[in-house]
Parts: sequence; C-alpha cells; structure tokens
Amino acid sequence: MDIQKEITALRREIEKHNRLYHVEDAPIISDYEYDMLMQKLKAMEAEHPELITPDSPTQKIGGPPLSKFEPVRHQVPLESLTDVFSYDELFAFGERMDASLPEGHSYVVEPKIDGLSMSLEYENGIFVRGATRGDGVTGENVTENLRTVRSLPLHIENAPERLIVRGEVYMSKAVFEELNAQRELRGEPLLANPRNAAAGSMRQLDPKVAASRKLDIICFNMQYSSDDKYSSHAQTLDAMREMGFPVVPYKCYNNIKNCVERIEWLGENRGDLPYDMDGAVIKLDSLSQRSALGSTAKAPRWAVAFKYPPEKKESRVLDVVVQVGRTGVLTPKAIVEPVRLAGTTVSAATLHNQDNIDRLGLRIGDTVLLQKAGEIIPEVLSVNFSKRPEGAKPYLMPSVCPECGSPVVRDEDGAALRCTSPECPAQRLRNIAHFASREAMDIEGLGISVCESLINSGMVKDASDLYYLEAPAVAALERMGDKSAANLINAIENSKSAGLARLLCAFGIRQVGQKAAKVLAGNFSDLDVLMAAGEEELTAIPDIGGITAGFIINWFSNPQSMDLIEKLRKAGVSFESKEEKRDSRFAGMSFVLTGTLSRFTRDEAGAIIESFGGKTSSSVSKKTSCVLAGENAGSKLTKAESLGIKIINEAEFEEMIK
Repeated sequence: MDIQKEITALRREIEKHNRLYHVEDAPIISDYEYDMLMQKLKAMEAEHPELITPDSPTQKIGGPPLSKFEPVRHQVPLESLTDVFSYDELFAFGERMDASLPEGHSYVVEPKIDGLSMSLEYENGIFVRGATRGDGVTGENVTENLRTVRSLPLHIENAPERLIVRGEVYMSKAVFEELNAQRELRGEPLLANPRNAAAGSMRQLDPKVAASRKLDIICFNMQYSSDDKYSSHAQTLDAMREMGFPVVPYKCYNNIKNCVERIEWLGENRGDLPYDMDGAVIKLDSLSQRSALGSTAKAPRWAVAFKYPPEKKESRVLDVVVQVGRTGVLTPKAIVEPVRLAGTTVSAATLHNQDNIDRLGLRIGDTVLLQKAGEIIPEVLSVNFSKRPEGAKPYLMPSVCPECGSPVVRDEDGAALRCTSPECPAQRLRNIAHFASREAMDIEGLGISVCESLINSGMVKDASDLYYLEAPAVAALERMGDKSAANLINAIENSKSAGLARLLCAFGIRQVGQKAAKVLAGNFSDLDVLMAAGEEELTAIPDIGGITAGFIINWFSNPQSMDLIEKLRKAGVSFESKEEKRDSRFAGMSFVLTGTLSRFTRDEAGAIIESFGGKTSSSVSKKTSCVLAGENAGSKLTKAESLGIKIINEAEFEEMIK
C-alpha cells in the first residue's frame, strides 16, 4: 500500500474514533487500542516527516512555544447576549418577538456553557485558524493551542469550501478537580472555577502546556458557510454534528412560555452535566427572521441568556476539621450535614482561616448558608444566629499540628497558620508527591497513591530515599509488579539529570516555583554556588525579593534540608544548571528614557535593559541609576542633572550593551 494512502487511512480511522468518543459518546475500541493507533501513526510520521499535515491527529500534542498571539479580525462579529434574570424579563423578550414577527416563529433553547468563546475557521474541510472572541470584532490567534483540543476536528468530511463555526472551549469538571488536586499537592492556590482554568490554559504561549490541560470544546453556532443552504439554526446544528463537531444539546419550542420547561430542566440538572454552565440561551430558530431583526450595537435582538442565580442552601455544622497542606499550612474545613447544592451533594465547606471564622462568628452546631464559589468550591457565606444551639462555643484553630503535634506559627505576611516540623507526615506525602511531579523532577509513574504505598511500607521517609529504592522491593507493593517497578526505577534514574531548575522547584521552598527556580538556575552554575549566596547576592537577581531570599536562606540553613541534599549528592543527582547563564549586568539598576531616540525605539531600549536584569521607570528620582537621553530631552534631563544622576547618550548605551 502507498505510504501516503496508509497514513491518510490511519488518520481517518483515528478521527472516526475521536468522533465516536467525544461527539457521540459511543466508543467502540478501548483506550489502549486507541493509544496503539496513535503510536503507529506517530511512528509512521517520524519515518516520513514530509507527510505530516496540520490536520493530523498527532498535531494535538502541541508545537513549539509562541512569542505572542497575533490579532485576528473576525469575518463575522462574535456578539455577546442580553441577560435576563426572571421569567417576566424572558416573557417581555417573547412579546417583542411577537410584535416584530406576527407571522409566527419558534425558539431553540441551549445550555450556556461557561467557557472561552472561539471562532473556528475551515477551508476545504481543513482547520486553518482559531481565535478568541476578544472584543467581538478582533480576537487573538490561538490556532496552535486549539489544535491540542482533542474533541476539535482538524479535518471534516463533506465540508463547504469555507466554514466558520463558533464554539466554547471549556475544562470539564472532572479535569478541573484533578488539576486542583495536583495544585493542592504542590501547595499552589486552588483555581476558583473551570472557566478561569480554561481561559488561562488557552492563553499559554506554549501549546504543550495547553495540551496537558485536557481541554474540550462544544460548538453552538454556524457563523458562516459558503454553502448557504440552511434556513434554521436547528438545521445548522444538525449539520455541524454530521460533520463531526461536538454540538451543544438543544430543544425547539413554538412559544416562549414553553421554553420555561427546558430552562428549568437545565437549571435542575446542571450539576450532572460534564461542563460548567451559568444559564440557558433562548434564540429564534429561523435564520431569515434573525437577519431581519438584526442586532443592537452590543447584542443580537433575536436572543437572550437566562441567567441562573447562584444556588444557596442552609445546613448545620457538625464539626470543624483541619487539613495540613504540603507547605505546612493549616486549613479549617466545616463538616456539614449533607445537602444537595448546584447539582452535587455537599458535606464539607472551606472556612479558609481563623480570621474568616472570626468574621463569620461561626461555632460548631451553627446553621450556616452555603454556596459554591465559582460553582465548584463550597464555602460558608454566613451564620443563621437565630438557630444557634445553647452552649455553642467559639472555634479556635489548634496551637499544635493535628498531624504531628508540632507547634504551629502564624505567618508574618498573612493569616495562615503553619506547622513548624519538616518531618510532619502530612507534609511528607505531599512533599514527595510534589518532588516527583511533572513541574519538578518529572518522575513518571510516581503518583500520590504510589507515594503513599512507599511511605507506608517504610521504604521512603523523604524524597532522597527514592534514589535508593530497589526494584524487587517496589514490585512487592500492592498494585505494583515487576514491569511497573522496573519502569518506576528507570524513571527515577532518568530524573537524576533533570538539572538545577527542576531540583529547586522540587525542594518546595516557599515562593520558589517553576519561574523563580529557572531564574535562580540562570544565575548560579550549580546548587553549591547557590547555597553559598547571601541575601545581597540573591536580591540582586531580578524577580527575587527580600522575602523570597529569606525563605531560600532559611531552607538551606535547616539541618533536614542539608541531610536531604547530601543524600541526593551521594545518589548521583545532578546539581548543575541546564539553564543558559543570564547576563545580569544591569541588575539592581533603574533607567529612565527621555527624548527622541534614533537608533532604538523606547520599547526596544527598555526590553534590552530588562533582558540584562535592569528596570525602567517613567520618572527621575534619587533611586534612578542612569538616564538615557535622546534629542529634545526635557524636564527629566534637567532633573537628572540637578540630582547628579549619570546621563548617557545612545552611543554610550550601545557600548554598555555590547
């Protein structure tokens, strides 16, 4: 068989299974069989890279990072909707439609998915461009990130010559909960809702990051088709589904009052849907009637969005428990009588910290009002004091860690209470899981359950013990085996060469995440040089302030930290930096640019200064290190001269940056 035909046939087979899984919810092969098809395609494309096309399913893994998002002017504006908040307002909309369209009309009702609106462009069936809504007229080109969305078809059969579809990129509730669980393990702030998580993921400059977030898309409008043969919105939705798009579920009704049935059903069942939704959309079905009514400056006249109020319910506080996070922070949680809220059963709600408990005046036994923050995280809004039982006492956070009994201290810079023991069991599990996570040492196969088994078996007490594990002992653990153990030992061995930036991130030093770890690794050649650095040397580095420098110095001065480092050293873990050495010649310096520059634009000169670790300011002060003066420099030059600040011209600046 011709290799190109074989690759094309394999791509179409994979696309068929994508459609069956994501659109029709009726897969006919296992995940393993699907993965094997993908592996076969990747291998064939690796042997014949000249045959790789943009619509190949392999392109959903993400390409090289982008420098920025280019602006895209929408061929058809992506309009917003007018919101209504009551049935009276909805019926008033219906009356306007009756008055404008006495010949009769029908409606389509759809869920209003809470995600990120996108325009998707296809030419001859091939996905060529995708853009965010932006201001409705101009959006951002996020094509490469959209290619990573597995439910988005990159190639469609029997397509018109040109097609533009509007859809909503979203993060499913299951993926969102998994992402938040990982963030909690790493001691990072939890994301408030799936919508923000999806928007942040789609605006990542590195498509591989977007690919890792497991985003989905659902389509709800045909913006344009060169094959103009449809008379109703329902027809376009059915046609889009036939083409292979995941399409929003809809119902048709012949009058506005009948729409209430579907609106209420969606409101009552939204908790069972895989995506977050904050309302129902009611649209005219006829495309010609839509065209006749047109739009206002902001929204179409032929549609409205019925917005559901946030659901709130009362429940009784049975207890308050305290959880200990990876960084040792104690977080109180109210255990409440189970109550159905926004589609799920809630039995616990966050209380944040002691300050919030005091603000609420909460006591065990109180009846409280609950709401899901961002429709996801349950929280206590208020206390119904009229239902307070006799003898209820104010709740106080413990003075010792509930996991290990060590003293707790309050952060100087906030309301958080923190366990003081690095040997705390709660921190141990989360620290080791964080050490192995993708952002840190990236040890594949070492998830939270395996970490827990290793700790419970006594084989691992801190992260360094991972490098002394033996395959037979690991294979004896529950749900492991010879092959899994061998793979894990191999992954641990490979992580030894991860480099300084990943190692620093893995240590879990406060305020030293991925970004700060890379900055440090770009300024220090290895771990020993970094450990010898003092506060002045650390704070001279851009993005490393005094508080972060203090956390770094304190962490390295801890005896347990030094024990960990020495065990890692003996195990052969690399302490060397893989980051390109950063030229910080302007570190600690502040520049002011004034006058007309002929060899650079101000933005270009400012970018150069910042690339060398310096900062730019719009005003001259005693803290200004240098003023770069062009022609017709005015009051800033005069002030610099009066303060005795160094003044340079463009030629001198060029000498400084050679």
